[in-house]
Amino acid sequence: MTIASLELASLLASRLCHDMLSPVGAMSNGLELLTEEKDPEMRQRCFELLEQSAKASADKLRFFRLAFGAAGGFGDTVPLSEPRAVVDALVGGNGRISLNWSLSGDAMPKSAVKVLLNLALIGIEALVRGGTLEIAAEVRGTAEHAVSEIVVRASGPRIAFDPAVGHALDGTLSPDALSSKTAPAVMIHELTSSLGGGLQYHVGADALVMGAALPAA
Repeated sequence: MTIASLELASLLASRLCHDMLSPVGAMSNGLELLTEEKDPEMRQRCFELLEQSAKASADKLRFFRLAFGAAGGFGDTVPLSEPRAVVDALVGGNGRISLNWSLSGDAMPKSAVKVLLNLALIGIEALVRGGTLEIAAEVRGTAEHAVSEIVVRASGPRIAFDPAVGHALDGTLSPDALSSKTAPAVMIHELTSSLGGGLQYHVGADALVMGAALPAA
């Protein structure tokens, strides 16, 4: 599978815009209602909705900046507190998903953090009916032969997992199936492969398990 960098970047941008449309649209609608509403209680409700939409927009922007962009500072590693904070915020507004973390160490390479975040995104999307998202990550081995290992498990009723995303993860996606939905999985497959690592996944009726191993040195 050979994907042009420009095409992949365009689809990732489309994905970001798609996910941002809802909270930004809600803010626009809230401002329009606020200009017309005279009742104090309804105006207060408008302010609350605007605050919620603004927070959702900021949370998604922070997530995508780290998952798709070049965020994380100028060093080669990113403190694990950063991906944890953006995933916590992204899931925080969804009362149907509980989140469990198991992180070893204080930091991981930027490439591993991108993989972790995008696997977490796939896991969140699989839990359309709610459930539990478990994320584990650690760096094993010596400094010269270190490997970043990541496991994301989404468990809940009737897991929703597009087979095309699975093909993107394992590198068998047909070029004509590339879309804004599969682009994040394609990105981390190409990133992982370029580093000599690998991605795996297994999906069942009530659980989706994804794993990654990337050379850290």
